[in-house]
Amino acid sequence: MLRLAIYVCPQTVCSSLSLSCDAFGLANQLAGQPLFKLSRFSLDGAAVQLPYAQISVDGGLDLAADADLVLLPATGSDIAATLSSNAALVDWLADRPTSQQLASLCSSAFLLAAAGVLDGGHATTHWALAAAFRQRFARVRLDEQALFSEYRNRFCSAGAQAGLDLCLQLIRRHAGAGLAQQVANALLVDLHRGQQTRFQPLLPAVRQDDSPLGALLLWLHQHFAQPLDLHGLAARLHCSTRTLLRRFKLETGLTPNDYIQRLRIGAAQLALQQPQPALEQVAIAVGYQDRATFARLFKQLCGETPGAFRRRLQLSQHGAAHAPVAAANG
Repeated sequence: MLRLAIYVCPQTVCSSLSLSCDAFGLANQLAGQPLFKLSRFSLDGAAVQLPYAQISVDGGLDLAADADLVLLPATGSDIAATLSSNAALVDWLADRPTSQQLASLCSSAFLLAAAGVLDGGHATTHWALAAAFRQRFARVRLDEQALFSEYRNRFCSAGAQAGLDLCLQLIRRHAGAGLAQQVANALLVDLHRGQQTRFQPLLPAVRQDDSPLGALLLWLHQHFAQPLDLHGLAARLHCSTRTLLRRFKLETGLTPNDYIQRLRIGAAQLALQQPQPALEQVAIAVGYQDRATFARLFKQLCGETPGAFRRRLQLSQHGAAHAPVAAANG
C-alpha cells in the first residue's frame, strides 16, 4: 500500500484538493482494495479553514515525513503570499530525501521550486504563471507546454484539470495502466490529452485605444489573410521597420510576423469547428497558399494538427449533443 499525504494550507484551492482525493479514492474503489492510503496534513496538524469549508487533517509534518508520496494541491495565483506563509513547508521540502516522491499541482510547483528540489531538472505549471516562474527559478527548465512533468521523483502538473492528468499518471505508475484507464473512464476524461498548448490563448487582448499601433492591430485583425510584409506595415504606422519591430514587441510581446501567424491560426480554429470546408480551403482562406506550412504552424501553436483539432471538436460536440439522452436513460 502506497502512503499518500496531501497538503492543506489556507491558500489551497478546494477543487484541486477534492480532485486529488477523488482520483486516488476512486482508484481504491475500482481496485477493490486500498492501494493508496490517503491522509491529509497541515503545517501544525490543525484543521485548515478554506473559503468554502474547514478541512480536517490527520496530522502535521511528522505524518507527511513517513509518506511515500507527498502531494501539494494548487495554491492559487498569489505566489508571494503563498511562499511567505508556507516558508516552513518550503524548508521541510528542501530536506526531503530523493527517495520520497513529491508532487505539485498547478501553482504549487512554486513551493517545490522554492525548496530547490527542482534545480537542474524540468517542471511545468499553469501557462499563465510561466513568466513569473522563470523569473524566480532560473535553474529549473520550465516546459509550459507539458500537462505534467517528472524529474527524479519530483512531479509537477499544469493548471486546473491538468492536476487530474498527473494524478492519473501517478496511479498508472503505482497501480498499472489498466487501473488508470478505469479511473479515467469513470471520470469521463481522456487518459492522454496532449499538451497544455491546446488551451493557451494565441494572442493578447486587442488594444482598444486610439494610438497608431492600436489602430494597426485592429486593421490586422481585419486584413490578416492578405499578403503582408514588414515594410508595408511600417508604412501604415509612418515609421521605420526598426521602430515598428521595437514598438510591436514592447506592446504585444510578439514580432509582427508572429502576431499575424497567430491571427491566421486563430481564424483557422474557428473555421475548423465546422465539418466543412476542407483543410486546403481553410488554409487559403486564412492566408496560406501551402497546406504543409499551414499544418506545421498550426501544430506548433496549438499542439495538434488541424485534422486532429477538428476531430477532437467533433467528438466533443457529439458527446454534448447526446449528453441529455444519456442522463435521462442513466
